[in-house]
Amino acid sequence: MGIKIDSNSFIGALDKAFNLLSTENKVSQVITINPEMYAEAEINPDFKKILDEAEMVVPDGVGIKIALKLKGYNVERIPGIDFARSILDWCAKNNKPVAIVGAKEEIITKAVKNLKNETENLNIVYYHNGYFDNDNEIYEELKNAEPRLVLVALGSPKQEFFIHKAKQILSPCLMIGIGGSLDVWSGEIKRAPKIYQKLGLEWLYRTVTQPERFKRIFPALPKFLWKVITYKKGK
Repeated sequence: MGIKIDSNSFIGALDKAFNLLSTENKVSQVITINPEMYAEAEINPDFKKILDEAEMVVPDGVGIKIALKLKGYNVERIPGIDFARSILDWCAKNNKPVAIVGAKEEIITKAVKNLKNETENLNIVYYHNGYFDNDNEIYEELKNAEPRLVLVALGSPKQEFFIHKAKQILSPCLMIGIGGSLDVWSGEIKRAPKIYQKLGLEWLYRTVTQPERFKRIFPALPKFLWKVITYKKGK
């Protein structure tokens, strides 16, 4: 449907990310795509361009996995929060400095504290809340900190635009949009039980426990799946 999605397994996607972290001499962007992002790309050509130019687009939302399955592709879902957490562990073991941008001040402060307590040798060289007016100031501070991994939690599509612009400014690093992951890492929001995660129903748990998410998911998800079912190449 005009959007390229990586078909790697979770382990394969991690290997690709580790390679980008270790060898690339540019800023690389990872997008963890869901149906809401697809809907945004349909109406926003600039966002579609960002998806096209990203070094990795991994299937985060369960709707993406279902859509691929409907078209005959049995692709493993890669939850963005688990993907980013695994890369943080790798950075800690391989002495790669990390930066985090996004969320409220109290949220990111708690998240950074918890991540450091949970992960030995994790080197977070910079963090900043998501409430700033001048992107260039944050880019300048990131340049001075020289992280190899930058996690950005500004919500979509803002975080994707922030990362894409950074490609022309920052030193080589891997940048990932992580949405609401900091809320979970801070302990402010409880993640779905393992059984929900395993069954791909984490979205349902979050919708029940956070009813305000209902308007975001519906009607975007059923509309997206209907478009997948009725899609014909070239039309």
